[in-house]
Amino acid sequence: MEAHNYNVNISWTSDRKGIVSSPELPGTIEVATPPQFPKGHEGIWSPEHFYTAAISSCLMTTFLSIADHSKLEFKSFTCESSGKLEQVDGKLLMTEVHLKPTVIIGDEALREKTEKLLHKSEAACLISNSVKARVTMTPSIIVA
Repeated sequence: MEAHNYNVNISWTSDRKGIVSSPELPGTIEVATPPQFPKGHEGIWSPEHFYTAAISSCLMTTFLSIADHSKLEFKSFTCESSGKLEQVDGKLLMTEVHLKPTVIIGDEALREKTEKLLHKSEAACLISNSVKARVTMTPSIIVA
């Protein structure tokens, strides 16, 4: 596979806030220092949210690809995720991201295959494989 580039621009707007955009995508996203830090802002996406979202969304897109190739029929995929920020050796680090995907399937006979594909997706997620933080997953599979 050849290398791909993904371009992102950021522009400071005021205080500790800015706007994230990409020449490849429509729209913008406001970003700010999170409220846990001095002069941080509530209700605005932070780099820590983006970090956690990158890992969670990579799990989803990887699962969708693997499920498609494996001909797995499922009804829905959702994922709650939590990123942990801590101080380690005097530096603030994202040390862990915990993923809680839920897949709804229509047939109990697909449970084992679905769980296998979720674990395969976690292992193949390129963002998880690119970060230092420990990524853990607790899957839930529901038959409905």
